[in-house]
Amino acid sequence: MQDPWRIEDEAQLREVLGEAHPATSAKIADRLDEVARDFIAHSPLILVATSDDGGQMDVSPKGDAPGFVVMEDDRTLLIPERPGNRMALGFTNLLRHPAISLIFLLPGVRETLRVSGTAEITRDPELLERLAAQEKAALLVTRVRIEECFLHCGKALIRSRLWQPDQWGPAPDVSFGRQLRAKRVELSVTPEEVDAGIERDYVDRLY
Repeated sequence: MQDPWRIEDEAQLREVLGEAHPATSAKIADRLDEVARDFIAHSPLILVATSDDGGQMDVSPKGDAPGFVVMEDDRTLLIPERPGNRMALGFTNLLRHPAISLIFLLPGVRETLRVSGTAEITRDPELLERLAAQEKAALLVTRVRIEECFLHCGKALIRSRLWQPDQWGPAPDVSFGRQLRAKRVELSVTPEEVDAGIERDYVDRLY
């Protein structure tokens, strides 16, 4: 049975949320300003959203030393790729559909920076070396052409208490091995050995 309270159009949505203040919409720019540049220069973590041409979404975290995302100019960003799980979901999405959105995070800062536009993937040797880390070249570089850029207010991070360690609850037991076993994936080693291998990978293949 269909939800009788389902929101079907923007008019119904606006009945609940209201309209944005004109100043809120006015903050959206098509290029980096001084505040955005400073934020990106200090950010060690971004969330990258992509979709294929059918609308299937993927969000992937990318992180490194603060300022790892390079600002080529006020409308272009360069994101280095480091060793990962090789699934390449975001990259295969970009090959099909170039739209991309980013959220930049700063430890201890309630606000975030949102950037959206289009992207392409390059293996330009000069760029790979330019975006090297720990004396190892980037594997690939994502070049983002900015269409929208704006600061997002801090209410979500305030409510989540993300930067308040005294408010953090107990962490769950994260185990790739147990997850694979629960999915009935055939393993040649124990779940504990899977997790131990991942921990070694975090040390040996971080760059």
